[in-house]
Amino acid sequence: MREFTVDPTGRERTFHENDIIVSKTDLKGIITYANQTFIEVSGFSEEELLGQPHNLIRHPAMPQCVFQLLWDTLEAGDEIFAYVLNMSKNGDHYWVFAHVTPTFDQAQRILGYHSSRRVPDRKKVNMFADLYETLRNEEMRHRDWRTGMAAAGRMLTDVLASQHVTYAEYMFTG
Repeated sequence: MREFTVDPTGRERTFHENDIIVSKTDLKGIITYANQTFIEVSGFSEEELLGQPHNLIRHPAMPQCVFQLLWDTLEAGDEIFAYVLNMSKNGDHYWVFAHVTPTFDQAQRILGYHSSRRVPDRKKVNMFADLYETLRNEEMRHRDWRTGMAAAGRMLTDVLASQHVTYAEYMFTG
């Protein structure tokens, strides 16, 4: 697997509201399929994407606790919706509204994961950008990344509890 290291540019990329970014991964999050929109928006070639961990496009401002929630949900066999800040090959960022689902075999064993990402609602992006900044700051406050992720995860749980919603409901409230 190749390492790509780039600093965020602060420039935002967008894609057409009718386009859908699609990718598939194996059980370990290794990319097995990337559609043309994913290739174009991420700035990576298909060859650079396939066989790489999906976190290749993770923006450093994304809280780890959100990805922990995502993986916990998927490994339980459930789908998840999430606003995600990604980073392209050149360091530009792009927001997506992601719908991630497990892929099952005939015996209902999870084979991998399928993600469809759409252009997000800008009002929601602003709301999630603020929340994610708070969560990421909490993560960074701790010396140990696991302790920081757990603390930020508790903060997220508290936010949801204060609004009497689940994470899934929070995605669609407003």
